[in-house]
Amino acid sequence: MDAKTDRNPTEPDTGKDEVIELIELLYFAYRDFTSDPDVLLLDYGFGRAHHRVIHFVGRNSGVSVAELLDLLRITKQSLARVLRELIKRDIVEQRAGSEDKRKRLLYLTDQGTALHRRLMAPQIDRVEGALRYAGADSSPVFQQVLYGLINEDERERVEKAVQP
Repeated sequence: MDAKTDRNPTEPDTGKDEVIELIELLYFAYRDFTSDPDVLLLDYGFGRAHHRVIHFVGRNSGVSVAELLDLLRITKQSLARVLRELIKRDIVEQRAGSEDKRKRLLYLTDQGTALHRRLMAPQIDRVEGALRYAGADSSPVFQQVLYGLINEDERERVEKAVQP
């Protein structure tokens, strides 16, 4: 403890208590937001990396491997391992591009689409419940806060990626 301030010097400035509380709430929210899909993924022996790939291929049907790498910001090796499993298990299929045969485009299979829906359902329920809890017109503010957490130079690209 610091004798002058009566605080542990390794802890953040207590003048930021409100922000620290929000950070902690974000950790708890993320824990619970991912908990329902995590349970479903266990049945397949999949983890969160698989979930992210299923989600973004499902939302961006025909996305190229290169685009997915850029979107997820993971290594080629990590994506290759996850994709190999998802393709082997008939969740994702890979097709050659119609214009450029070297380009590998990714699509969910029927089984993958069904899994994507199952994974999304509890998360949709959870976010809708949170928005009801927060009250009318909370969605735009929530969206602004989330965009504000994203690196400024990435916001425009992310905005384009999340639009249906």
